[in-house]
Amino acid sequence: MKKTRISLFYLAGYLIPTGIGLLFTPSITLKLLMSNGDYGDMFPRIVGMLLIGIGIIAVQLIRLKNYILYPTTIFVRIFFCICFVFFYFINRDPLFLVMLGVVAIGLVLTSVCYLSDSKQKKGGIINERRKK
Repeated sequence: MKKTRISLFYLAGYLIPTGIGLLFTPSITLKLLMSNGDYGDMFPRIVGMLLIGIGIIAVQLIRLKNYILYPTTIFVRIFFCICFVFFYFINRDPLFLVMLGVVAIGLVLTSVCYLSDSKQKKGGIINERRKK
């Protein structure tokens, strides 16, 4: 699961900086994310706080090599992508397309790495059995 673990650095790499940006400079961060909506000042800060929290969990998954939760990161991001598409169609804010793109890249990266690692793991088990 080494490739999958490495792919999670991308996840932590966008969650924490984006969270910090939304928490401390929401208007600038929303402009960088191409938002054309008005979300007030507090709601983006709350989202930033939550992104930092999820980012810290991602860092812990990486640090502790918690392979059991790697598929969960895939399923959660599928859910997020579906929601971003839905949100975009509700209000046509490009912010949701940007977020969809960023999350989808990580989703594809982690999914491909997870499938590759799973095949290697199965191949290793089969080869060990043949040796015995």
